[in-house]
Amino acid sequence: MSSVANLIEFPVRQEFEERDSLGYDMVLALATADDLAAGMDAVVERSRRASGAASVEWWAEDDDNVPRLVASMGTPRGVRHTLTFERAGVFVFHGTWVGAQIESALASLVPIIRRRAAEERLARATVELARRNEALEDFAALVAHELKTPLETALVADDPSESVEDAILLVDALLEASRNGAGEETFTSVAECLEQAFEDLRVDVEITADLATTLPLPPGPLRVILRNLLANAVAAGAGHVHVTSVGSSFSWRLLVDDDGVGLAEVDRYAAGSGLGLALCRRIAARFGGAVELVARPSGGTRATLEITGALA
Repeated sequence: MSSVANLIEFPVRQEFEERDSLGYDMVLALATADDLAAGMDAVVERSRRASGAASVEWWAEDDDNVPRLVASMGTPRGVRHTLTFERAGVFVFHGTWVGAQIESALASLVPIIRRRAAEERLARATVELARRNEALEDFAALVAHELKTPLETALVADDPSESVEDAILLVDALLEASRNGAGEETFTSVAECLEQAFEDLRVDVEITADLATTLPLPPGPLRVILRNLLANAVAAGAGHVHVTSVGSSFSWRLLVDDDGVGLAEVDRYAAGSGLGLALCRRIAARFGGAVELVARPSGGTRATLEITGALA
């Protein structure tokens, strides 16, 4: 009697022990992974090994509720078996039917998957909120800095309508500079933006140009950068400014050379606060670029905007 009972009990106990061992292994891999995708790679690998499936896939909804393949291993072939766990994604096994052991182990992962997915959505939302707040701060600073000249002109003009119109157009350009970001494949004519920047400033300075290429920036940000670099040159007493744009297989450069007093006269060159140059640098950084100033050997200053990447 006892021997028969032992024969029945042992396979059942062994099945539970194997199931619990697999579930524990998956929970540990998922809970200790750097992120959800890496954890699910490990889960998929263990699921495939335990089931003998030709391939295993895990599909989950993204932030827009669109299903996408997050983790997979193997080549899909043979019979298809799908396990759906509400709000935790779908597992697809190819080449085998999934037994209760694996299904139970995967079901034990559902709370962890949901928690880690929620944490990562919150982290992404926090980063996006910080980015938007930074953009809002940039825009407020740009408006305060850039509208000073046209509004002062409007205050003393007999007919302020033209200066007010300039201010409105300038706000549009500033909005574009604040809204755009990296990843937008927009190439802009430097010549057109240079002409607009010169008209914005209405200064008495000679400008020459050698513009061999467009730049991978939307027109609004490029116009703001050019206007500030020209304004700095004028503030440094420049009588002549030469603008050059060049491109290579991996980068683009915009050079603004002036014959002003140079970097030795920092206060005069920066026109007081240096806010315009700081804003240029922050705008450029959004597009993978940088703005630097160096003294020219012959006198004056060279401002360089450099953007790295692969030519389209």
